[in-house]
Amino acid sequence: MTETNYRIEGMTCMGCVKGVEQKLMNVEQIHAVAVDLQSGEAKITTADSEVPLSSLQETLGSKYHISAQSTVDIQQEVATESPSKWVQLKPLFLIFAYLVATAVLLHWDTADLSAMMLDFMGLFYVVFSFFKFLDLKGFQTSFQMYDPLAKRISIYGWVYPFIELALGLCFLMRYQLEFALILTLLILGMTTIGVLRVLIDKRQIQCACLGTALKLPMTEATFIENAVMIVMALFMLS
Repeated sequence: MTETNYRIEGMTCMGCVKGVEQKLMNVEQIHAVAVDLQSGEAKITTADSEVPLSSLQETLGSKYHISAQSTVDIQQEVATESPSKWVQLKPLFLIFAYLVATAVLLHWDTADLSAMMLDFMGLFYVVFSFFKFLDLKGFQTSFQMYDPLAKRISIYGWVYPFIELALGLCFLMRYQLEFALILTLLILGMTTIGVLRVLIDKRQIQCACLGTALKLPMTEATFIENAVMIVMALFMLS
């Protein structure tokens, strides 16, 4: 196997990334493609030797321009320190901290753990759906890259933020709680399966939990975020 780095110009969103990956994977000699939107870099793995650059350009069409990554580019990338996971995931941790603090303070006088959990789950869904609504199309494209159901049923990615908002209101208003908890287990269970696959395959993609407004990488934090909600739902059902 041979892995080669390329530069790709013309990509503006995760939809472009997905389109580029699909086109390149149609080339017979190519076994794997990993495209990073932020850096504009593509890592292409081929069976024996490199595919001619002209063939790759022909495959991508005129919308994108692909070029070989020079040694200077590679040295510059090595010399440039990439942000740590903490820096990249700081917005997610801050939101979680605010949600936990709010849920606890709302019931500080009674110390009602069940009420705290319900309010946390409700606020979680409402806040996270808000970020998804900021760029519904971008979210649908990113979500489709790892959620098993969204991959098969395109419209699911479009309605998912509405489902989250509805579940959030159910928890906050204490309406149809058993149904809301069961639905939470189903939708987050499916998403968690997709997240695990990405982590196991070590694919570098954008996490869609906060939509596209905040560019978060797919990491173990995404799995933990879903796991916390699943554990809470199981606890409330029991």
